[in-house]
Amino acid sequence: MNIGIVSDTHDNVAAAERAADVFEAEDVEVVIHCGDFVAPPLLSAFEGFELHGVLGNNDGEISGLEATFDALGEGSELHGRFADLEFDGLSFAALHGESKAEVEALAAAETYDVVCYGHHHRRDHTDVGDTTLLNPGAQFPTVPDEHRTVAVVDTDSASVRFRSVTGSAESR
Repeated sequence: MNIGIVSDTHDNVAAAERAADVFEAEDVEVVIHCGDFVAPPLLSAFEGFELHGVLGNNDGEISGLEATFDALGEGSELHGRFADLEFDGLSFAALHGESKAEVEALAAAETYDVVCYGHHHRRDHTDVGDTTLLNPGAQFPTVPDEHRTVAVVDTDSASVRFRSVTGSAESR
């Protein structure tokens, strides 16, 4: 199974739609959004996916976000500030990650196979013991192209691929 990871879409509907196109091309079934959607209309880009999300520091219309997640169906859920998820035997933690120390401590505990976070607007793929620490990048025009990415986690191989939302593909 392929899991798509996205973060910090900040109301950029066009970038969210491009991310969804990348996920569709990569045969992603489940998408994890690490926060900063900003407003509910952005979520329509992810219709057809099972979407799991956490709240970021710029998410203010929480009741609207909750209602939109409910309307998406497909098992979609807004988990609050933290999500504890499992797919195909791989455990995922998702949080927005305002505190890099909190994110690093969570990874260092090696409780999860993958710790996904956002907030810092820079893609990151770091192995911390048996845990993969993963920031997929951010999705708005002021972010440099090399960080305007999403990540795809293959649960069979536990591998991570970054894909650009600006048109060029990258792997890691």
